[in-house]
Amino acid sequence: MAEEKAKSGKKVVKVEQAEPSQKAKDLANEAVKNNTDGVWKPTAESKSKATTFRVVAVIFWALAIAAEAVTIFWLLKQSETSWFIWALIGAIVVIGVLAVVGSQFWKKANQLDPAKKSESFRFFIQNQLGVIISIIAFLPLIILIFLNKDMDGKQKGIAGGLAIAVLIAAGLLSAEFNPNSVEDETAQQVANEGQIGDYSTIVTELTGEDFVTWTLSGNVYHLCTDASAVNLTSADNQIYSGDVSTAHTAGKAGLTLEITKELGECGFDVPANIDEIEQQVRDLRASAPEEPSE
Repeated sequence: MAEEKAKSGKKVVKVEQAEPSQKAKDLANEAVKNNTDGVWKPTAESKSKATTFRVVAVIFWALAIAAEAVTIFWLLKQSETSWFIWALIGAIVVIGVLAVVGSQFWKKANQLDPAKKSESFRFFIQNQLGVIISIIAFLPLIILIFLNKDMDGKQKGIAGGLAIAVLIAAGLLSAEFNPNSVEDETAQQVANEGQIGDYSTIVTELTGEDFVTWTLSGNVYHLCTDASAVNLTSADNQIYSGDVSTAHTAGKAGLTLEITKELGECGFDVPANIDEIEQQVRDLRASAPEEPSE
């Protein structure tokens, strides 16, 4: 797929979901710390889904632990039978699959109903519980395989090596490397508060769609990739594009005041009520907590 570029040659980057600005993050952390009304809370539907996912996860984990118990207390005692090693290999794989499936449901639940970063111990346990369960499901079994006096060296090597490999794989698949948090959701909520609906309506009225562009260092967003303001030399020499909500999440405070100029640059008709629209934008910018500069 060809890389999209503006007329100036600057690369155009489509942004699906922007990282909240540092200001939004700071406000979110303060809100969570003080437990204010502005703290994000999951909807009743999300809470219900998260509970269902956690119940399903616990069921799969319980089955994994049960399979481990059967393997330890029964299967390891059958080491002299011809089918023993194949049954042991099968048991190790089944335990791994059960542990990983449970972890995937648990991770989905944490996305819907996350913990707070400020509660560091709970945050770690809640997000890495899948890894902990994987260790519980395999470590005792691995130890007992290598300590089993009835198994020969070859059997121990095959079963023990496989168990270690499956444990590592299950641990990596169960780990949450970028966990969601109440602070993250609150930051998104803060970033998306305010005048987004009004600006989206204005942009759609002017251009026919909820689409704007901006630069990394700019304070406002613009009407298209050909707008002269976004084609000026910038730090990373890139133009970012997305909807109004995404632009605000990225820390952009409002629409440019150079509307008439940009309509011409972007090939859009200037509406008859352009004076009213520009005044509405001025009013929105004037009422913002911090009026943006161009």
